[in-house]
Amino acid sequence: MIRFGTDGVRGVAFEQLTTDYVARLGRVAARRLGSTRVLIGQDTRESGAQLAAALAGGLRAGGCDVEFLGVMPTPAIAYLAQVDGCAAAAITASHNPYQDNGVKLFSVGGNKLTDEMQDLIESDLAAASSDPVDQAMPLLRIDRSDAYVAHASSVIAPRDLRGVTVVLDCANGAMSDVAPRAFAALGATVIAINDEPNGRNINEGCGAAHPEALSEAVRLHSADLGLAFDGDGDRVIAVDHVGNVVDGDQTIALFALDMDSRGELDQRSVVVTVMTNAGFHSAMRDAGITVHTTPVGDRHVLVAMESTSSVLGGEQSGHIILRRHATTGDGLLAGVLLVDLVRRNNTPLERLAVEAMIPLPQHLINVKVNAVVHDVAHVCADDVARAEQSLGGVGRVLLRASGTEPLIRVMVEAATDDDARQIASDLADAVAKRLGGSR
Repeated sequence: MIRFGTDGVRGVAFEQLTTDYVARLGRVAARRLGSTRVLIGQDTRESGAQLAAALAGGLRAGGCDVEFLGVMPTPAIAYLAQVDGCAAAAITASHNPYQDNGVKLFSVGGNKLTDEMQDLIESDLAAASSDPVDQAMPLLRIDRSDAYVAHASSVIAPRDLRGVTVVLDCANGAMSDVAPRAFAALGATVIAINDEPNGRNINEGCGAAHPEALSEAVRLHSADLGLAFDGDGDRVIAVDHVGNVVDGDQTIALFALDMDSRGELDQRSVVVTVMTNAGFHSAMRDAGITVHTTPVGDRHVLVAMESTSSVLGGEQSGHIILRRHATTGDGLLAGVLLVDLVRRNNTPLERLAVEAMIPLPQHLINVKVNAVVHDVAHVCADDVARAEQSLGGVGRVLLRASGTEPLIRVMVEAATDDDARQIASDLADAVAKRLGGSR
């Protein structure tokens, strides 16, 4: 049985994530989501419609009414659930390749499920009947994208973005339609790339995980900046006017300093994860802003934001959570607010990002593994110790298993970029050898 990871359940479509499994998940979840009405949306993967139908069949078997939104960004689905006061689900594997798919569930009001709720659903699923679920009832799409576009456009009112040229890399995913519409509605000149999904090109060499094409397009069009979303639209990575990548850490730092200067950073605190660069922590200390650190995953960030009454949080990968506007990470909202910040300051993003924080050189390598390693830091403790000794007292080493893919993530921060790359490479080789994996 597929287990919940850092963000829902995920696996190879029709092999690990079968329609029968998704239907049974829907039937079980119907009793736990706290709502008799559930919104369902999907990203642009070719497997999405069939899996959405399976989930809808299961939810209906569990006593829920279902409203199908068609292709919609995950944050849009959560927003509409918040507006309607109901539960929701997204059929998506986020930044993964098209062969994968998954299910993200939201409780009433568009909130991510707690660990306890996920555990209950897993237990129910293990004990549930394996009787087949009727998946034949057709899904009639109700287009509510205009409401989300209006919401995204309203967060900077009464200001607009006239005079700004922005390139949007839509990752051939769920933002391909709504993101260009939202920025156009705000008056920006929009150049959209990777906005022609065909079911198989989602995230393929593009989007938040591959911002190289965006950097080239920004330079080619002499744009003010660029924004790259991931497949389901809950992440955004920016690029400045000369093509430099501005990651989630830098964007969160910009937001934190800007909000603090305007008295909008409640508790003068921000929530980030263990992946966050040391340069971010240094910048926040200098500004007198408290930083709360969590494990990787926006659900962990959300829980900490709730417990600390923080209004800003996120991840280096581009999940940025702005609690005044959204219940979850929202790439479009973060992108609109970032462009607005640049315009209000009348200063290029390149300069603003450098002034906000100076990142310590960091290098990340993914090691592919065949089996789940629950305590990789313990198993590879000797390898980590050797890497830490190589740092000479400057930087850090982080080793962790991905919660969404069969990968071990090796991250090294060091005094120089060359040191970070070499130490990370040596450690990745050692981890691959020890675990029988590959780079």
